[in-house]
Amino acid sequence: IISWPQIKYDLTLAFTLRLLWGASNTALARWLPPAYEDGLSQPRGWDPSIRYNGVQLPLVREVTRKIIHVSNEAVTEDNLYSDIIMVWGQYIDHDIAFTPQSTSRITFLNGMECQMTCEKQNPCFPIKVRFLIPSREIPGSKNIKQQINGLTSFLDASTVYGSTHATENKLRNLTSKEGLLRVNVKYYDNHREYLPFTDRIPSPCAQDSNSSEGERIECFMAGDSRSSEVTSLAAMHTLWLREHNRLARALKNINGHWSAETVYQEARKIVGALHQIITLRDYIPKIIGPDAFNLYIGLYTGYDPTMNPTVSNIFSTAAFRFGHATIQPIVRRLNAQYLDDPELPNLYLHEVFFSPWRLIKEGGLDPLLRGLLAHSAKLQVQDQLLNEELTEKLFVLSNNGSLDLASLNLQRGRDHGLPGYNDWREFCGLPKLETHTDLNTIISNHNVTAKIMELYHNPSNIDVWLGGLVEDFLPGARTGPLFACIIGKQMKALRDGDR
Repeated sequence: IISWPQIKYDLTLAFTLRLLWGASNTALARWLPPAYEDGLSQPRGWDPSIRYNGVQLPLVREVTRKIIHVSNEAVTEDNLYSDIIMVWGQYIDHDIAFTPQSTSRITFLNGMECQMTCEKQNPCFPIKVRFLIPSREIPGSKNIKQQINGLTSFLDASTVYGSTHATENKLRNLTSKEGLLRVNVKYYDNHREYLPFTDRIPSPCAQDSNSSEGERIECFMAGDSRSSEVTSLAAMHTLWLREHNRLARALKNINGHWSAETVYQEARKIVGALHQIITLRDYIPKIIGPDAFNLYIGLYTGYDPTMNPTVSNIFSTAAFRFGHATIQPIVRRLNAQYLDDPELPNLYLHEVFFSPWRLIKEGGLDPLLRGLLAHSAKLQVQDQLLNEELTEKLFVLSNNGSLDLASLNLQRGRDHGLPGYNDWREFCGLPKLETHTDLNTIISNHNVTAKIMELYHNPSNIDVWLGGLVEDFLPGARTGPLFACIIGKQMKALRDGDR
């Protein structure tokens, strides 16, 4: 017999936990139990004496060098989709997932900086030639390490409005009677608005080497802290700032009696809905293909209160990172006739990392958006995965040197305790791959499978991000069956679990 107080307690706890589904600063969802070497927190590959199916896991930098890395010139262009498809994927990823790095950058044992040591001592997880600051963690049940999502999981335009009340209030123009968002007060783009600059001055963004010493262009401030990462992402954030303010002015014009708060909230509802429509109607079917869309997502039949919308660790750390293989090494800007402009030459990707000054001083949004719309995305080809702009010249504000995105992705998967490739295939109801011959059935480029087997020796050892990335595309898709399954399941949860 269960007492009424116990029932009330259980119901209250269940209701409280459900209210936290998808909330910011809660743990990423685990769809499979984590695979740590010590069962708690030690990443796969941490202890070189531990064997997987009789062999040591390969160093991630070796995987990058032998399988993933390709020159900037080796790019096959997508014959269907323009570069804007890549930008939308990155933008939407930043709406639903952000795993903060550990706040500690020194070893707990002897106080050495992670960048200055190759010792594997918490919290440092060195990549030979590079290093990784592990993700910020929280203890889960039985103290198993779990990682945090710093954002709301929902497709709710948190890229525009932020994921906390404090951020939202910084982004709003609270003196406006029209419910507007704050804009840049120093610069305009042909009378159109730019994002405001961050309050953190001086910000760490790059500066124009030709500008005078006193003239600084700071990082932009938006709903997501990564808005200045590359110029195309900053442009997308800027478009939605402008769209919110356009809608707010129009709504206030029609409904003069509305308060600024009502106008703001109604405009926000519309912007959020547009993010959902573009993603689920226009973007996701192109990525996973019509068959996987029907299988994993299907028609919308209304809110399902039993559906947990929390973003999963496997989605954010592996599957949705497929887009890194679709990034062009060159940034193109075009004139009003969609032709090359001698005053705005092509740039390599590393020249636009954290460089908002290029938007403000080099033509504004329009030339960049024309380039994204008029040029093809990079096709994700099995022997042309990540170009050297990403594997040799990646720049992030938290690091002094250049980084390798592919190695970071692989090491991040191990740091997060993601199970191996075959575990996830079985999770999705796909056949387990036992042999080299099995691998050849789902990867048509057999040179690639030979390189994978040379490093991993057994399909079960393959890091899930790499395995999902090299699978043959499904019909009408830009992913293989594993990533189509994971992305599909996640998108259904985000849609149906959104009250």
